[in-house]
Amino acid sequence: MESILRAENIYKDYPAKSGRQHLNVLTGVNFEIPRGHIISIVGPSGCGKSTLLHILGGLDKPTSGSVFFGDKDISKMNAPDLASFRNKNMGFVFQFHHLLPEFTALENVFMPGLIQGLAMDQLKKRALELLSHFNLDDRADHRPSELSGGEQQRVAVARAMMNEPEMILADEPTGNLDEENTEIMLGMLFNLRKNGKLSIVIVTHDRSIAEKTNIIFELRKGKLHKVT
Repeated sequence: MESILRAENIYKDYPAKSGRQHLNVLTGVNFEIPRGHIISIVGPSGCGKSTLLHILGGLDKPTSGSVFFGDKDISKMNAPDLASFRNKNMGFVFQFHHLLPEFTALENVFMPGLIQGLAMDQLKKRALELLSHFNLDDRADHRPSELSGGEQQRVAVARAMMNEPEMILADEPTGNLDEENTEIMLGMLFNLRKNGKLSIVIVTHDRSIAEKTNIIFELRKGKLHKVT
């Protein structure tokens, strides 16, 4: 089966602070993500799940090892090339939505496309389609402060999909949502991969969310273990 992303022997160390030991967060992580699959990474708080996700998405560099997205070693890219590659090929969703407060939902959604250089008519059309998918048609002109927590997170997911990425990386995406909004948001997110091309990686401490995914990995003592 074709893989969209491959991690090879990933190590991540942090220098020792005064009076403390050198911190080894990741100690030889190897795994592949099949194209079109939804995978989850579980583990206790502080075990390095977010660090691993950031390395997989090129938001952080490993101490050693490589991350291949398709045939490209993104861990060796320079900062400008990596930023452009991320914006085009990956979408990110975090526990805290990080919407720009001065912009409307519509403007927040089309921001990645604006950075990519798309024409404004294309931007608005695509952004409105995404807002419609997430049942936010009537909230397009509202600013984040005028939206509920669940609506803000759905806007964040719509923004992550703006450039039609091949992969979504989500770090505790439902961490601030109640059970009802969690079910709504996950259903809409998973529905986006019906064409079989979109791959999704979810970091979560919630096993009930992990059980909805195709493959579960657990991070323990710096190493990744396949659960299912």
